[in-house]
Amino acid sequence: MKPVAIFRHLPIEGPGYFATFLDNNHIPWRLIKIDAGETLPTSIHDFSGLVFMGGPMSVNDDLPWIGQELSLIRQAIAAGVPVLGHCLGGQLMAKALGGKVSVSPVKEMGWGEVTVPNNPVAREWFGDLTTFNSFHWHGEAFSIPQGATCILSSPYCENQVFALGMHLGMQCHVEMTERLVIDWCSVGAEELAGLNEPSVQSLEEIEKDLSKRVAALNAVAEGLYQKWIVNLK
Repeated sequence: MKPVAIFRHLPIEGPGYFATFLDNNHIPWRLIKIDAGETLPTSIHDFSGLVFMGGPMSVNDDLPWIGQELSLIRQAIAAGVPVLGHCLGGQLMAKALGGKVSVSPVKEMGWGEVTVPNNPVAREWFGDLTTFNSFHWHGEAFSIPQGATCILSSPYCENQVFALGMHLGMQCHVEMTERLVIDWCSVGAEELAGLNEPSVQSLEEIEKDLSKRVAALNAVAEGLYQKWIVNLK
């Protein structure tokens, strides 16, 4: 099997549990470090799937690699190569498909409940699951691209996940590990302390029962990732 390409935009926003999942399922992968100035591939043909991770930048920023990633996403979708996006990655997918990415009314940071709507596409991805606690860290959000279906929502962000056939764009972070949560909290401690919004948790709230919360989220991610890899070639 060709490797899965994983695009990283910040050193502390790596693939996390997704990399563990691929290793556990003996699926090869290649990490492309955009943050280190690594050259992007011009074609998707060397990869069985494309995965885009998060980052603090906006898809609307004037950065040279954003246009290149949008092009790769469009190539992959046209060729039937599965695409998966986490947060910034989901926003890149939405923009590549004609959706809009804009500043959210409030930031969403920390653990928060998300709800699976009762539609056939959501049931296909989530099965009988109706709610769970996901991890959030974003100040922008995407609209649902034409032809796609919203399959997850939260009280502060209606469009948490969209599906378009085999392709999955996520605003929330299902890829979290304990290490990622701790690192993000360390880097973002000052920002967390300065935000007094119900959609933003304190450092103490985020790290409370961390092992238990991460394990539960990993179980949800496992189900989503299992469905996604079915289409790898």
